[in-house]
Amino acid sequence: MSDAAESGGGIRSRGEEVIGDLAQSLLENPLFSQALGKALGAGERAAGAQRAALNAIDVSSAGDLERLTRRVRALSDRVEALEDEVDRLRRRGPRADRPKHGSGPLGRTLDHAVQPSQSE
Repeated sequence: MSDAAESGGGIRSRGEEVIGDLAQSLLENPLFSQALGKALGAGERAAGAQRAALNAIDVSSAGDLERLTRRVRALSDRVEALEDEVDRLRRRGPRADRPKHGSGPLGRTLDHAVQPSQSE
């Protein structure tokens, strides 16, 4: 049994050696190297053409969608923080020494947000 295991190990190591030699010979062959370079270049050109075609028909890439998702999450976090601050200011209630926020639409919105509603 140990002889069979040893001969199996010898066959395996010989097979690995043959494959290694074959790979080395292929890489040293200028014709094979040139063909491999052209194939890789063609793959890169095809990927570039695919990106350009998707851009032309206004389809977002996975990277674009990931960046957009991150931006929406960040915006959501900021809105939540603003809501928390408005709630905190509402709980504090109106104070006479608190300055008005201004007369523009944002100032009126902020003034309305920090004043408790009549139904409370």
